[in-house]
Amino acid sequence: MKKFILAALVLLPALASAQLNNVSGLLTSFGNLVETALPIVVALALLAFFWGLVNLIWGGGEKVEEGKTYMIWSVVALFVMVSVWGLTQFIGTAFNISSGGTVPVPGVQGL
Repeated sequence: MKKFILAALVLLPALASAQLNNVSGLLTSFGNLVETALPIVVALALLAFFWGLVNLIWGGGEKVEEGKTYMIWSVVALFVMVSVWGLTQFIGTAFNISSGGTVPVPGVQGL
């Protein structure tokens, strides 16, 4: 129940402004959210890698294994994120799709 209340409080400003009146606005809003969150997620994965490195160097016994685990999974996460970013850039270039343009979205007339 607490998670629902927290999510409602976080999403309340978006619901209050109610500026999304079509699908194009929704897609633009989602794109802006992803564009904002992506560097934060990459930074968190990099931070997890360095936390694992600190545990590996200064930790003892169980901390060394925990550090190795952090480092392995953060490298996997960074690899996946950068690979997906690179693939989208490659596909966009191959199909001559420029970023930052408007997307033609079919809609119902009158909405």
